[in-house]
Amino acid sequence: MIEGTDFTKLRHPAIVAAFSGWNDAGEAASGVIEHLAESYDSEIVSALDPEDFYDFQVTRPLARTEDGQRIIEWSTTEAVWVRLPERDLVLIGGPEPNYRWREYLTHLLELIEQVNPEIIVLVGALLADSPHTRPIQVSATTDNEVLAADFGLAASDYEGPTGILGVLGHELDSAGLPSISLWASVPHYVADPPNPKATLALLGRLEEILNTPLQSGDLLQQAGEWTERVNELVSDNPEISLYVSALEERSDLDTPPPTGDSIAAEFERYLRRRSRYPRQ
Repeated sequence: MIEGTDFTKLRHPAIVAAFSGWNDAGEAASGVIEHLAESYDSEIVSALDPEDFYDFQVTRPLARTEDGQRIIEWSTTEAVWVRLPERDLVLIGGPEPNYRWREYLTHLLELIEQVNPEIIVLVGALLADSPHTRPIQVSATTDNEVLAADFGLAASDYEGPTGILGVLGHELDSAGLPSISLWASVPHYVADPPNPKATLALLGRLEEILNTPLQSGDLLQQAGEWTERVNELVSDNPEISLYVSALEERSDLDTPPPTGDSIAAEFERYLRRRSRYPRQ
């Protein structure tokens, strides 16, 4: 932690964490961290020593020029204090580590405990069989009983290889720290970053969970331009066009319209969240 940082001054603190690499299809999740840090008054309050956790042949340093001086930037995990009008966020972001995951998690948990957040949101993105023409689906899970009731969520039933986001979520649950995991389903046939549409979808779900308005900036325009570019690419390839049409048909069948009961249940959860996490 950078000397002089006093986390007791945070207003209704929340932590948002995302890691580039395996957990970050289309760089949609890390895009949320970057967007929030750039959209509000922010400052770096903590940074891990990259020498301990990264393979620099995989996560290479970046060379750039600033004010006529040559600078080497070493990629690492940073914590950024973001001051929203109604509350404070601590953003944790960086590449997924290559080495010493348990030691890495120990450092993160120490930081999280110092922040003492009301809620922790882990943000990821995965490649999926979903059409780019439909809203990006964002799944949300939690093992915390209170959060599950507030947001109508279930625990994750995923089994298989996992990344640092999944391991961190497990450690948070073991420590009794309240966390929710968000995952955006990024169309696999347009996996190249950036994907502003997926970032915007994650930002919208994050806004709901934090019960705090978040600036979208240029993301809405960028998402529209991204969709138009992909439409042009798809229209030029009849085989891909047919595939997308099949995905659209499947997506429409899998997304039934809301019922009166489901709307009422969601409204009740909304009122419960409002009373538990009031806006200041």
